[in-house]
Amino acid sequence: MAAQRHTLIPGASFVDPKVLARIENLELVARILVDGFINGIHKASYLGVSVDFAEHRGYMPGDDIRRIDWRLYARTDRYYVKEFEADSNANFSVILDVSKSMGFSSGGLSKLDYAKFLAASLTYLANQQRDRVGIVTFDSEIIERVPPSAKHLDVVFHTIDRAIAGRPGLLGGPLLRMTEFFKRRGILALISDFYEEPDTILGAVKQFRAQGHDVMVFHVLDPAELEFPYDAASSFEDMESGERIPIVPENLREQYKKL
Repeated sequence: MAAQRHTLIPGASFVDPKVLARIENLELVARILVDGFINGIHKASYLGVSVDFAEHRGYMPGDDIRRIDWRLYARTDRYYVKEFEADSNANFSVILDVSKSMGFSSGGLSKLDYAKFLAASLTYLANQQRDRVGIVTFDSEIIERVPPSAKHLDVVFHTIDRAIAGRPGLLGGPLLRMTEFFKRRGILALISDFYEEPDTILGAVKQFRAQGHDVMVFHVLDPAELEFPYDAASSFEDMESGERIPIVPENLREQYKKL
């Protein structure tokens, strides 16, 4: 019987995470991922967050009176409104969790390794669309911040590349403090394992949304966290607090998978 042929997505043969992990150049990793899988994504139509004046037109019932050019009215005794052309360049920022739990790995790459691949790919894609790119890394505190800029691609890549999972971190506080950084409407990509109470995360996301940002949330988990493949009774260590808890897996597995 002839072997069945499969149509490969362009770049698919390069996207084995173990292969990517051997590539030291993070920008190259991002290019491989974006060119192979992500390049078909179109950014949201509202991304024109700053505006430039285009032309005047006559006022029509229903027009926003705040756009009436009163100086022109004083000269012509006629009502005209200002038309604007949206600037297609958006502010794009990655918010990357580097708290201690992100360093977990059941074998091979850690959650942070995957998060770094994702952060680099999204940043590269945004830059290709001529958006301004930036990043914030955090655990229990804000560690590094690179404000969005058209010239910050290399700085963002370096910041992602040197990120390490270190201190334990409660996410709510630093996320709420970040609302001070993002004054201009833009796109935020929050990447984390969300080792935190759901209401705390939702509260922070709602704050960003209230500022007018489009928020993308990426939940990064290790396969063992999804499948809970443990059989023998043992103690499990909380990677954030260090607390050790004795567990009998067979008594907990079904309940765990429902969480």
